[in-house]
Amino acid sequence: MGYAVVLGEALVDLLDTDVDGQPVYRPAIGGGPLNVAVAVARLGGGVQFVGSLGDDALADRIRAFLVSAGVGVAGTVTVPAPTALAVATFAGPEPDFRFYGEPRSYALLTADDLDVALVEGADVLYCGSIVLLHPPVLAAARRAWRMAGALRVFDPNVRPRLLGAPGALSALREVVAEFAASAHLVKLSTADAEVLYPGEPVDGVAAYLRELGAATVVVTLGEDGALVTAGSDLVRIPAPKVRALDATGAGDSVMGALIADLLVDGEPEDPVGWQQRVAFGLRVAALVCESPGGAISMPTRPAVAARFPT
Repeated sequence: MGYAVVLGEALVDLLDTDVDGQPVYRPAIGGGPLNVAVAVARLGGGVQFVGSLGDDALADRIRAFLVSAGVGVAGTVTVPAPTALAVATFAGPEPDFRFYGEPRSYALLTADDLDVALVEGADVLYCGSIVLLHPPVLAAARRAWRMAGALRVFDPNVRPRLLGAPGALSALREVVAEFAASAHLVKLSTADAEVLYPGEPVDGVAAYLRELGAATVVVTLGEDGALVTAGSDLVRIPAPKVRALDATGAGDSVMGALIADLLVDGEPEDPVGWQQRVAFGLRVAALVCESPGGAISMPTRPAVAARFPT
């Protein structure tokens, strides 16, 4: 079995919680792509994380956490910046993120920083998330996307609070269209779809991304499961019913599960194969939702099988 390259951000989440009735923020290593990489590793896949890390103690913790989780860090670079923070507050299980730190430690990877052999040797390449809002990392992602002989997967992972600048949303739409046009798989959430294409039904968004060139599109629908379109089929897959404690990283875990299965068996031969893989990804996400935190709650395959015997 080969390996996946996950290109994106790693940072520290400060999660809103309470201790003895007092409000506190609990630090947790995070970032959507980091969550994806850890999910792949926990599900038995080989994976390398590519991105920029700060030069402080928090960055050392991120690097050590990745290594302990079985994620390779040969493609990371250290930059002269404090580790960026994402402060998460909860009105329900879904977190609302606000980002702090300048310059953003996760946004300083350049095209020249790429380990060419590492990227070219990957069987799956993941790009996406908030790093694509920053020109240096966008250039690096574009270079990786062009050089990869791998299966290419994309996740916009939109954070609306980072789109306040004039023209930011339209620029992101162009980037999404660019990567989707040659993606083997695009995964996005209903929240992503609503920000990118206001007023459009998720079925229509999935169809649009397919028309652009994406071979398969998966839209996660929270507790309602996911929509999968591959071939001529458009199917809704139900999610397991669980009591969600914290949905941080749930969508990332679906992507991680899909990448892990791509590493094992390649692309499914038919739409039914994609539906089965998405159903497994939703079981992974349901288990993630039952535990606090994002990356630390990514389960193993035996844990998923034990929780949701089929």
